[in-house]
Amino acid sequence: MAGAYDDRDGFIWMDGELVPWREANVHILTHALHYASSVFEGERCYSGKIFKSREHSERLLESGRLLDMPLPYSIDEIEAAKEATLKANNLSDAYVRVVAWRGAGDDMGVASSRNPVRMAVAVWEWGAYYGDAKWEGAKLDIAKWKRPSPETIPVDAKAAGLYMICTMSKHIAESKGCSDALFMDYRGYVAEATGANVFFVKDGEVHTPLPDSFLNGITRQTVIGMLAEMNIPVHERHIMPEELSFFTECFLTGTAAEVTPVAQIGDYMFEVGQLTRNVSDAYEKLVRS
Repeated sequence: MAGAYDDRDGFIWMDGELVPWREANVHILTHALHYASSVFEGERCYSGKIFKSREHSERLLESGRLLDMPLPYSIDEIEAAKEATLKANNLSDAYVRVVAWRGAGDDMGVASSRNPVRMAVAVWEWGAYYGDAKWEGAKLDIAKWKRPSPETIPVDAKAAGLYMICTMSKHIAESKGCSDALFMDYRGYVAEATGANVFFVKDGEVHTPLPDSFLNGITRQTVIGMLAEMNIPVHERHIMPEELSFFTECFLTGTAAEVTPVAQIGDYMFEVGQLTRNVSDAYEKLVRS
């Protein structure tokens, strides 16, 4: 075991320099700790190459903009920070976490415009996000919380505060022996899992929720492009919960999840079928090409 995340060997990039892992700390009055003024990216590096790296850096900057928190780094500077962190930790296959936040400063109320925007990059080895579910199919609970309306939150930002209901929902799911939880949105449509997008299969065609109330994942977009190349029809649309009984296969997509089959959502059962296997195999080849 590598140990707790705050007690490891290695280096973390913080604000322009590499610091020993255990010294990568922030003050207790860091604004983000109190008000969730933080955005982040999760990425995977395969054989020394971060998959879709620049797209992730672009989204990080956009997330900061949406939270009125402009980052003081360019895409090229973020890319260089990631590469330096991987090199310092001697890793070629790793998970990459880039996080930016409002630090401690002159403001300690809700407003934080006078506080500096800080950034860090950490990398570590991380296997299959859902463990054996990668091959056997994940089991999902149905969350009681709903993905909120885009009139209430910036749904296109990968912001830390938007994950609060994800943490609560996943805790409940795990207490039931599930790997994850599936959200509906504020209208009652199927939305996403706590950290992954969802796809369904019926009669050789793929159906996936329209991302109008949740983040349009980079892996999600990649898989839709792959399906088009495989001449498999994809329907991006609103999906009602009762439709789950009509689908034969289901899978999740995400940087951490990659492509993971789903065997069960609530009382609905799915087969780990050939189309899902083909997509998973094609994705594995793509990220290592």
